[in-house]
Amino acid sequence: MLRGYAGCTEGYPCLYISPRVDQSNVLSYGLCSCYCFFLFFWTDPTSLIRSLTLKYIYRGVAPPVLPTIKITTLLVCSYFRFLVIFITMSSTDSLSDPEEYQKIFHWAETQKDGTIPSFNTRRNDPYEYQSGFGNAFTSEAIPGTIPHGQNNPRNVRFGLYAEQMTATAFVAPRHCNKKAWLYRVRPAVAHQGFTELPDNKDTEANFLPLNPRIHVSPTQLAWHPFDIPESEELDFVSGLKTLAGSGDPTLREGLATHVYVANTSMKKKAFVNSDGEFLIVPQQGALDIQTEFGPIFVQPGEIVIIQRGIRFSVNLPDGPSRGYILEVWGTQFELPELGPLGANGLANERDFLSPVAQYEVAQEPWEIIYKLGGKFFRSTQNHSPYDVVAWHGNYVPYKYDLTKFVNVGSISVDHIDPSIFCVLTAKSRDLTAPLADLLTFSPRWDVASHTYRPPYYHRNAASELMGLIYGGYGGRSDDFKPGSVSFECGMVPHGVAYEEFKDATDNAPPAMQISKASIAFMFESCRPFTITDYAWNSEKKHEHEPKMWDSLVDNFSKHAKEVDEILAKKAKNHSIS
Repeated sequence: MLRGYAGCTEGYPCLYISPRVDQSNVLSYGLCSCYCFFLFFWTDPTSLIRSLTLKYIYRGVAPPVLPTIKITTLLVCSYFRFLVIFITMSSTDSLSDPEEYQKIFHWAETQKDGTIPSFNTRRNDPYEYQSGFGNAFTSEAIPGTIPHGQNNPRNVRFGLYAEQMTATAFVAPRHCNKKAWLYRVRPAVAHQGFTELPDNKDTEANFLPLNPRIHVSPTQLAWHPFDIPESEELDFVSGLKTLAGSGDPTLREGLATHVYVANTSMKKKAFVNSDGEFLIVPQQGALDIQTEFGPIFVQPGEIVIIQRGIRFSVNLPDGPSRGYILEVWGTQFELPELGPLGANGLANERDFLSPVAQYEVAQEPWEIIYKLGGKFFRSTQNHSPYDVVAWHGNYVPYKYDLTKFVNVGSISVDHIDPSIFCVLTAKSRDLTAPLADLLTFSPRWDVASHTYRPPYYHRNAASELMGLIYGGYGGRSDDFKPGSVSFECGMVPHGVAYEEFKDATDNAPPAMQISKASIAFMFESCRPFTITDYAWNSEKKHEHEPKMWDSLVDNFSKHAKEVDEILAKKAKNHSIS
């Protein structure tokens, strides 16, 4: 588990020699390493990492006062340096199991209070990434490939082709202008034309009321986890199922919510969403995603965003997989404004990770599936679509680990509005309301005093579609399991049953951690959702039982005598005045 540390390549230890080290002094370096290693382990093992001498060893720098001896013990030095790193990391070896991340309160727990070298990806993630949100990134699989001072030279190094992806209008303001330059073996235009595919009866793109395949209902609906078929092969694309949405992609305004159920990887097959951006939330099984910009590994508890027009393939390293998707049209995901929070909090920019260039040169048949206007088209080519040797730009796929979300909330009384749980937002043409928000409900402290702690009874303007990645969620009014979906349209009242209300009002809870070992999320929109045939007719659909609220008794009438006295006194005082 040495990936990501200086002096390590492809998971294997290798010696790093600082420019400050004269290679004729390496034996002295090795002897000092041996001496200090055994000395500190014999006397005080906890002093090992803090020792100045071993700090030199860890950095690969020779102490400056030792005599000059030959280089013959180079491997000895590397060996002891490897042991030091191995020992410092042994306390977190258990985090190689992805399910252990479901037990942590926050990503900060993985750092062991600063006693181990920090790391920014899960132990089982095989890839390297670049950190930041909206950055102008640069990545080269072969150093020296990208031209400097210009984007499109007459001849690109190694005979590569320069290709630009422009995601916004050419004259879009600089702060929202999105583009990327790719330097590849063959340009994307090298294909053999398009063929329209039969409609996928389980997907939908037109959510306008004139569409006979969509439904409108104010009823609070929910769906049990959708089954992953065993009798037929479904990959990520063929396993797409649309639940609800608003608008139409040809209008460049709207959104769709999907689930995916897949049991096989995409084989020599890539997918391009020409309609909008995909925000993918795995719920069961990791996704090993190859993109033109490099590979991304995403698993339950993480999200990944793949923008419009980017080719990608989804492999299933854990077997059958299920998850949720939020698709937006005519807009892009961005970080929400922090307002009075200041510069830090919620989802921090540096916790977003983008891939690094990785290419393959393969002369073999590939098919590319395009989604355009909700319809599917097939294109073929005789070479890999993942032949990008280098790239630069700010139009890049990225992922985020939800365990890194910095929750905020009231530390006195009352609830803060649920906008504090917003991870990403996508603007609409209405300047006062977003088209879509992704909210996360993860482990956090609940400390408000003199406050009704459960979600209060409310009606709000937004449509809410909610899912559960793992664990349980106490804010639901029904049995809500991982993989489930719940939907409530705008201005329809919702809240908990009377039993929970009474318990919360009768008993003052202590400061406590809530949502432990659980992550739920919500797709929220200012737009009213319509529901697809697939979701409407699914055997997984069920309604929230209205009878659960029958026990919400009239407590006010118990105080009728007291109220009458107050009103009588008020009337008397009013008549005297």
